[in-house]
Amino acid sequence: MLQLRDSTAAATVVRRADYTAPAFWIDTVALTFDLDPAKTRVLNKMTLRRNPDVAAQALRLDGDELNLARVLVNGAGCSFKMDAGQLVLENLPAEGSFELEIFTTCAPIKNTALSGLYVSNDSFFTQCEAEGFRRITYFLDRPDVMAMFTVTLRADKDSYPVLLSNGNLAESGTLEDGRHFATWVDPFKKPCYLFALVAGKLVAREQRITARNGREHLLQVYVRPGDMDKTEHAMASLINAIIWDEARFGLPLDLERFMIVATSDFNMGAMENKGLNIFNTKYVLANQATATDVDFANIESVVGHEYFHNWTGDRITCRDWFQLSLKEGLTVFRDQEFSMDLCADASARAVKRIEDVRVLRTAQFPEDAGPMAHPVRPDSYIEINNFYTVTIYEKGAEVVRMMQTLVGRSGFAKGITLYFARHDGHAVTCDDFAQAIADANPDSSLAKLLPQFKRWYSQAGTPRVAATAHHDAAAQTYTLTFTQSCPATPGQDNKEPFVIPISLGLVGAV
Repeated sequence: MLQLRDSTAAATVVRRADYTAPAFWIDTVALTFDLDPAKTRVLNKMTLRRNPDVAAQALRLDGDELNLARVLVNGAGCSFKMDAGQLVLENLPAEGSFELEIFTTCAPIKNTALSGLYVSNDSFFTQCEAEGFRRITYFLDRPDVMAMFTVTLRADKDSYPVLLSNGNLAESGTLEDGRHFATWVDPFKKPCYLFALVAGKLVAREQRITARNGREHLLQVYVRPGDMDKTEHAMASLINAIIWDEARFGLPLDLERFMIVATSDFNMGAMENKGLNIFNTKYVLANQATATDVDFANIESVVGHEYFHNWTGDRITCRDWFQLSLKEGLTVFRDQEFSMDLCADASARAVKRIEDVRVLRTAQFPEDAGPMAHPVRPDSYIEINNFYTVTIYEKGAEVVRMMQTLVGRSGFAKGITLYFARHDGHAVTCDDFAQAIADANPDSSLAKLLPQFKRWYSQAGTPRVAATAHHDAAAQTYTLTFTQSCPATPGQDNKEPFVIPISLGLVGAV
């Protein structure tokens, strides 16, 4: 059967307050793809178990524009039904784990949405954030379901000589009829939105490095033949990002290899799929003959951003899409710090900071003052893709920066260490992150004012600070009084005070 989404159905509002944990957990996923532009076959073998903290109920798997051919539970046929675009299975084993096998087909050549598995310039690519994986196979397509993935790709060797997926290459070889295969194993749990595959005629710039911890890694930047001369800066930026993250936060590269692939047909600037980042060519290709200084700076920033997601987004991800700034705001902050730390002197660092603030003033402030104003952590949405905004990213980064200001640079690094000690391999919330930074610095202003500080996550709008001064010559005192206000935004007429750190300095003759 071909399950299509009803475009005439009423829009559904998703609310953060309605979050419930999944009724099932998926522990392992083994995917086998027989790649063909017109009819790709996908065999999905999963190990699942019930969530003991949720009342027993049916398993509901998301799917979109899939042709369902077979469903087996523990190797035997089973009954199922389709309901509102979901594959529903009842009467599943009550205790222990069970195997679920689903065989589907899809037509990547017809996928013009560029979400899920699609074909571009005779090559296969994927884009699964936020809800694209359901266009590949039936699954619990939500970020709080994290599983171990093994992926086998099979395709015609002449047409698709390069076969890539997440993690480490476990096996590859030839098949009959001019076909070949590659099996990739990701040793870390991840949500399905971080799944990726690439297949096509590509060439790679390669660099082997030894990290600070002594481990060796293979770095690869894949592009179309003829673009190799434009990849040197992207590779240099990746190496710098790896060095910086291990030195600044103690976060090393955790895979045998790390890959970047550039394609011209890509909805986003880039995507942080675990170990296999897919980029729009704009943020990979550059050479001295045609690129500007801005082009080189953007490549450095975006390559760094997607690599830094390897930990802040991949190893720890968001519980639900309302927590999007947990990974994006934090990672924007990290890529800003990366670019500033690479500056040769203090003035260059200041110029980078001015550039980042200019984005806030010209793009985010108007958003916060308009009809589309929303908090860094929204309370509801109809279409999650509409929330990839400057508020989530850039304002979210400023919230993280204020945390660093309140606890200090070394205190923030301690907080990051505690954050990973508590939550590595889990899907968590913005509150969990703020709590870790505060708990690592119990005597800080952040810890003392944490409930008030978290209003930055729940309230929209740009607060305004006014200062008045009074000098008492007789008492030899100078008093500054600060007041704050914040205009009403849609759905939020009254604002509670924000925690706003302020730095003071005195300039003058002694």
